[in-house]
Amino acid sequence: MNISYKWLKEYVDFDLTPQEVCDALTSTGLEVDALEEVQSIKGGLKGLYVGKVVTCEMHPNSDHLHVTTVDLGRESLSQIVCGAPNVAEGQKVIVADLGCVLYDGDKEFVIKKSKLRGVESCGMICAEDEIGVGNSHDGIIVLPEDAKVGMTAAEYYHLESDWLIEVDITANRADALSHWGVARDLYAWLKQNGYKTQLHKPSTADFKVDNHDLPIEVVIENQEACKRYACVSVTDCEVKESPDWLKNKLSTIGLRPINNIVDITNYVMMALGQPLHCFDADMVTGRKIVVKTMPEGTPFQTLDGVDHKLSERDLAICNAESPMCIAGVFGGKGSGTYESTRNVVLESAYFHPTWIRKSARRHGLSTDASFRFERGVDPNGTVEALKYAAMLCKQLAGGKVSMEICDVYPKPIKDAVVDLKFDYVNSLIGKNIDVVTLKSICLSLEMEIIEENELGLTLKVPAYRVDVQRPCDVVEDILRIYGYNNVEIPTQLKSSLVIKGEEDHKHKMANLVSEQLVGMGFNEILNNSLTKAAYYGERQDTLVKIMNPLSSDLNVMRQSLLYGGLESIEHNANRRNGNCRFFEFGNVYYFDPNKTNEENPMQAYTEQYHLGIWLTGKRITGSWAHPDEDFSFAELRAYVENILTRIGLQSGMVVRKKSTNEIFSAGLTYENRGGKVLLEMGVLSKKEQKAAGIDTPVYYAELNWTALMKAVRKQKVLYTEIAKYPIVSRDLALLIDQQVEFAQIEEVARQTEKKLLKKVELFDVYEGKNLPEGKKSYAVNFILQDTEKTMGDKQIDAIMQKLINNLKQKLGAELR
Repeated sequence: MNISYKWLKEYVDFDLTPQEVCDALTSTGLEVDALEEVQSIKGGLKGLYVGKVVTCEMHPNSDHLHVTTVDLGRESLSQIVCGAPNVAEGQKVIVADLGCVLYDGDKEFVIKKSKLRGVESCGMICAEDEIGVGNSHDGIIVLPEDAKVGMTAAEYYHLESDWLIEVDITANRADALSHWGVARDLYAWLKQNGYKTQLHKPSTADFKVDNHDLPIEVVIENQEACKRYACVSVTDCEVKESPDWLKNKLSTIGLRPINNIVDITNYVMMALGQPLHCFDADMVTGRKIVVKTMPEGTPFQTLDGVDHKLSERDLAICNAESPMCIAGVFGGKGSGTYESTRNVVLESAYFHPTWIRKSARRHGLSTDASFRFERGVDPNGTVEALKYAAMLCKQLAGGKVSMEICDVYPKPIKDAVVDLKFDYVNSLIGKNIDVVTLKSICLSLEMEIIEENELGLTLKVPAYRVDVQRPCDVVEDILRIYGYNNVEIPTQLKSSLVIKGEEDHKHKMANLVSEQLVGMGFNEILNNSLTKAAYYGERQDTLVKIMNPLSSDLNVMRQSLLYGGLESIEHNANRRNGNCRFFEFGNVYYFDPNKTNEENPMQAYTEQYHLGIWLTGKRITGSWAHPDEDFSFAELRAYVENILTRIGLQSGMVVRKKSTNEIFSAGLTYENRGGKVLLEMGVLSKKEQKAAGIDTPVYYAELNWTALMKAVRKQKVLYTEIAKYPIVSRDLALLIDQQVEFAQIEEVARQTEKKLLKKVELFDVYEGKNLPEGKKSYAVNFILQDTEKTMGDKQIDAIMQKLINNLKQKLGAELR
């Protein structure tokens, strides 16, 4: 929200510097993001002076140029070559001196000494549009005889600089989206800090109806979406350029002046916070305005010429035949104000914020009006703003008010009533504030004291404060005016001892694993929990959907960490950083439609904490001692196994299976003995890789940290001494059926020998000729070790024979 320092001074009395105003506003919760000195005319007319043309002769080498000498009030005259047809001796003119910078839109033009057709020129005699004081380019500016030679153009045109205050308005402070709204807060701060001050709201006491030539009827069909609608007609208007004071005010805060009628509506919105719309009265067929919704798919073209299809949930402002405007968002083609317009209808309304927000998002439109309606405008300020705009139309366009104000307000919105207890205020703030100060702040914030007793106050809060409905809201309002810095930090620190629980253990282990991964060369990433439903294909019914999404890219809660990581990989790859080791801890969310319960709506929703790991690109690159090497699934598995070891999950506690998850072209699933999935990892499928716009293979693992912490809840990670006794390595070449997986072999082996079998690894796979049809060969290595003694041959042979027998019996394996 851009605020003009000079404009603000029209509404509240103060002698603060611009910087002091910024500090005051920030302390009240209206945080100032920037302060900038601005001019209503770009460049501030620097380097431009009033001059007198002393001589004017035809250029010797041109039939349209003139060679002039100009008096700028200096010792010597300046020779300037001018091409304007109206330049003449004796004129008072505006001259751009050497070094002056002129602007044409975003382009800059510096006046330098130059030669035109062989004649030296030391400046430029200017036209209106060349310096920004008008639009005419018919000839140079000719000033009155009383213009003082040597005077700066800024002084002649009474140009004064202003200060632009950029305020970051939070979503709950709709009341501060105007100069009047900011003035109210500044006034309360000034009162609290002992300054003499007064508020000056623009008066509408002189409003009157001139005739009744153009009455307009208003009907509100949808009273849920439109709580209040007011309008007034103004006839015999002359649509033309706005006066300088109005154009300067709008330009200062970044709005482009259009014409006097449109500028009036923008001015009133920025002054009072009430968005207005102006219709050409000829478009209001039947002299009737109907506020209603249209059938689904109704075609509608906005003022910018873009075609839209209205939804049955879009509120429209209609004439007797067709829609003229998407309420609170954007006007329709042909219904606006043009040079040919003579009669206008001004609209001022209060629309339900949710309806406006959804319509604006639905059509991808965001305007100053929708921004305010979405947050909630003052329902009791509509008529006041309408009167002010109508008075300005009479003043600046010569119009006549041609009807009584039509104000349809079926169910008036009441001010909130809040009971505020003094003890509650003091306990919440942490400091005892005297009652006189509390009452003074409340009154300065336009809260009305309905009742007072020794325990507290009953307050009526104005309806424009949509964020102040409860006692805690009032306390917050009091505190921001009183000053957070005025609440002393206590010297006594109160604390209580707590016992570490499962959540503490979960976060401690997450930190340990994070440090472990960073030590292995990983970078941690953090992605938005909101994502797009399109990522999840046919699983739409299990997604947690956002009721009012900001966009289609942020319309559901993520069900996996995968896609946020892929976006990060794509972002890095597009910036020539394609070798990525990423990890992320974060929550994922699920909805089970089968568990829907009206008595307990949350029963269908679950939230889990996950760890995602991504590898892509090259593991080693640019090394003199090692050739470039790509990442592999084996490396991903090693990282995951190290994590499981670190948190105390022993190999015998998990069951490894081939992953059936469609996101992987090949992968593994780790489950506990009860069948609960602990993690999945694998090579991302080509389909997912292509959809993400990534060219290199991606290896991904997602660990259910919530489930893993439950699995190791009773496990203690202890160290053991390195075994003194040797390991025993035995290899078996097994002929097995094609459908048998290594995970099944490992499972049989661990069931056969649970104590002495330390590791089972697959080191070769052969499929091809010399093997029976439907068979394959696995070369498997088994590591045995006894930590208490050296294993003998008989013991080893007995274990291996038992292992061979079980593999034959359970998997049909044969030794090659």
